[in-house]
Amino acid sequence: MKSIISAVVLIITVMAPCLLIAQLTPGVYKAHEQQDEDRTYLLFVSPDYMIHTVYHSNPNDFVVARGGFYNIEGDSLVVELEFNSNFETDGAKQHRAMIAQDGETLIFNGNEQQTYIREPSLEQPLDGRWLFATRGPDTGQERRGEENPRKTLKFLKDGYFQWVAYHTETMNFSGTGGGRYTAEDGTYTEVIQFFSRDPERVGAELKFQYEIEGNDWHHKGKNSRGEPMYEIWGKR
Repeated sequence: MKSIISAVVLIITVMAPCLLIAQLTPGVYKAHEQQDEDRTYLLFVSPDYMIHTVYHSNPNDFVVARGGFYNIEGDSLVVELEFNSNFETDGAKQHRAMIAQDGETLIFNGNEQQTYIREPSLEQPLDGRWLFATRGPDTGQERRGEENPRKTLKFLKDGYFQWVAYHTETMNFSGTGGGRYTAEDGTYTEVIQFFSRDPERVGAELKFQYEIEGNDWHHKGKNSRGEPMYEIWGKR
């Protein structure tokens, strides 16, 4: 367990001066580790925000997820956490770490055998960060926004998606899930690769209809339990 936690908290060792960076290259990075199970490390990066998640396959099992806004200070990465699924255990609200990047590769803990590789770029209409605003249809009802500490975030990038439900003041973590996605001709498709609430849902493929109206994403279809849904998400 200590090895898992040390990887998740992003303690990254600079391997050589040429690897020092002014900022992380945005994208989705993955690393794999094969022990008794297939362990995946998944990192979403935008210019100012990141999510880091660890999960197992065969058997499917969620391990941990953390994320928040970050800055690069010299050779250090400083992350102000909005959520931390292990908060009740470690109480962490911030990570400060050294970081190194060599092209498409991130090196964590000085471990060149477990490198994070950036996934190929894949631009799609829904790429970006979104916050759940309200149930549809939009009839002027109250919306959840940035000022509300109770948040559900979706981060979509390079064919990957992840949602996270959390409370920024209490650090209460409600759940997360993610995997691969496509958005084309008004159809949004998810293939679940990890799900903290129900590992039995891993592998499920869900199709929805989507429409962009201004800064809103209108999302219609059936949820993972087969129930009708209509959600409106606001661009963050």
